[in-house]
Amino acid sequence: MTTLLTSGASGHAAASPARIVLATRSAGKVTELVPLMASVGVHVVTLADLGVSESPDEDALEMFDTFEENALAKARYFARLTGAIVLADDSGLAVDALGGRPGVHSKRWSGRTDLHGKSLDAANNVFLQHALSEAAAHTASMSRRARYVCAAACVWLDGVTSCEAVVRGETTGELLSSARGTSGFGYDPYFLSDDLGATFAEVEHDVKASVSHRGRAFASLLQQEAVRARLARVIRTA
Repeated sequence: MTTLLTSGASGHAAASPARIVLATRSAGKVTELVPLMASVGVHVVTLADLGVSESPDEDALEMFDTFEENALAKARYFARLTGAIVLADDSGLAVDALGGRPGVHSKRWSGRTDLHGKSLDAANNVFLQHALSEAAAHTASMSRRARYVCAAACVWLDGVTSCEAVVRGETTGELLSSARGTSGFGYDPYFLSDDLGATFAEVEHDVKASVSHRGRAFASLLQQEAVRARLARVIRTA
């Protein structure tokens, strides 16, 4: 899925034309995406690099029903805040036996708002296994098929106009009942990739990125003509 559009924009900071900002608070995404972008010649700065403090306003950025809407909401917010070209994403796990859940609620599916990072990942995975066990109790042969989904967005300001692009990437696999591997984050230790024959937590970051939902989404985003043209201008002048 690809969407390209423009809209009016206002109230943004002074433009920072030489900056491409990766708008995420996730350490796991930073670890994956910074080298991924660098490998194709796109050097990004993070919110931490810019000293952008986390605001309560950010809690309302992922309140939509689709990954695309959430990704665009984050990219728009930080584009207005920084005046830079902003890359953002929203991603999650869609489980067949659970009707596509947790979907856009993947990050906080367990409801543990008091936890962060690996502790939150652990709580979410316990919740996932419990949900799968409950589903299995109601069917003779339950599928453990699942998809990782990512919507990647790019937003930049051009005078009073906001230019936007958003694309989707997916990857399929099977959910294990026991964790395998110590790399990755989120549901990675339980996600047995169809492409790799290993969980996302058992492989190096670059191997995961070659087939992952996030790697595919950002690779597709960088191939969008408008995005390529805008990033090329920054790269030439950096």
